[in-house]
Amino acid sequence: MRLFSKIFSGIFTILFVWAALLQYNDPDAMIWYIIYGIAAVASFLFFIGKLNLMVPTVLTFAYLIGVWIFWPEHFEGVAIGMGNIDNIEHARESLGLIINALVMLFYAWRIKVEKR
Repeated sequence: MRLFSKIFSGIFTILFVWAALLQYNDPDAMIWYIIYGIAAVASFLFFIGKLNLMVPTVLTFAYLIGVWIFWPEHFEGVAIGMGNIDNIEHARESLGLIINALVMLFYAWRIKVEKR
């Protein structure tokens, strides 16, 4: 499981950096640079074995609060042309935050298991 966790965190470090870079044309890009940048740093710290249990625990809750804040008034999917562009954008942002929360929850769980 340790090898899987290392590979998982290495892949997500790269994916979170990539997600941050893709925000360059977003009107609120700076917020998303920070959100995905923090996730990338946490993933890298987990990868090198320096992540404290409190960090992914707090980030899990922070990202879940973000999901609640950004969730669209009416979920219309995530593909362009499926409905109101604002609802689609909010759905995409929320789903990205769900992924962040799940990854941080995994890190917290793995740190907790390894401490036993």
